[in-house]
Amino acid sequence: MYPVFLRLQGRRVLLVGGGKVAAGKLEGLLAAGAQVMVVAPEIRSELERPGVILARRAFEDADLDGAWYAVAAAPPEVNRHVGAAAEPRRVFVNAVDDPLHATAYLGGVVRRDGVTISVSTEGRAPALAGLLREALEAWLPGDLGEWMAAADGARRAWREQGVPMEQRRPQLLETLNRLYEKRDNSQRPTPNSQG
Repeated sequence: MYPVFLRLQGRRVLLVGGGKVAAGKLEGLLAAGAQVMVVAPEIRSELERPGVILARRAFEDADLDGAWYAVAAAPPEVNRHVGAAAEPRRVFVNAVDDPLHATAYLGGVVRRDGVTISVSTEGRAPALAGLLREALEAWLPGDLGEWMAAADGARRAWREQGVPMEQRRPQLLETLNRLYEKRDNSQRPTPNSQG
């Protein structure tokens, strides 16, 4: 497995399947800015969204032409067909609940303040990935947005100053520690406020 995040903004993604599982996958694709085409003989109303192209028919190999990524959320025989048609086109396919016929696996995802964390079980135990995702979400600090802003600002400064990579992590830890010092100092009562 090689973990990677895809930038799907403005890119065509094929979603094969029109049921509840496909509807669940659509949200993440739209949130990523993908241009989604849904292909299935029957399509639930939840998939009828502005900008989503619907094709109420069986999957055809040519549906993959021009796609950057595909999600097969259909019966296993259809998922296998999608996978076989995608292989020569070099399109990665997430075959839902069918890891043997997938070339891409979705994980449990936490998105907060510009930070994305994903946990994968290679499609073998999605419920476990979900539990781990919930644990990570609870563990992340509430002020992660401040961490992100501080790290982004520091990175830009280091690039301008030519700070070597091996010096950046210790400097980032110092930057984050200063955030906590400021917060701790601002939460301490002043002598006048103790009444």
